[in-house]
Amino acid sequence: MAEREFTKRDERRALNEAAFRRINERIRSINEDFAPWTGQFSVVCECDDASCIEQIVIADDIYEQVRDDPTLFIVCPGHEAPRVETVDVVKGDYLIVRKREGEPAQIARATDPRD
Repeated sequence: MAEREFTKRDERRALNEAAFRRINERIRSINEDFAPWTGQFSVVCECDDASCIEQIVIADDIYEQVRDDPTLFIVCPGHEAPRVETVDVVKGDYLIVRKREGEPAQIARATDPRD
C-alpha cells in the first residue's frame, strides 16, 4: 500500500494528541501522592479528537513505560488513527498506539513534554 501524504489536518490532529499528553503529564504530577497507595490513576484519552474527554484508568508503571517513548500514546479502543499510528498493545480498556515514522513520529518527538 502506498504511503499517503501527511496533511495539514493530520498535523492539527497530531498537535491535539500532544496537548492531551501534556494534560496527562499534569494529571500525573497531581496524582503522584496517591499512586503509591492505588498503583493507578486516570488519564484522558490521547486521541486526535479535540472534543474527546474519555478517561482511562492506567497503572502507574505502565504509564511511565509509555512516557519513556515519545511516539507512544494512550487511547480508548476505536479512537486509534491507522493512517498515522499502529496499535502496539491492547489492554482491554485502552490501547497503546505508536506513531508511524515520518512526520507523525517527528511531531510526537518534538512535542514530548519530558524532553
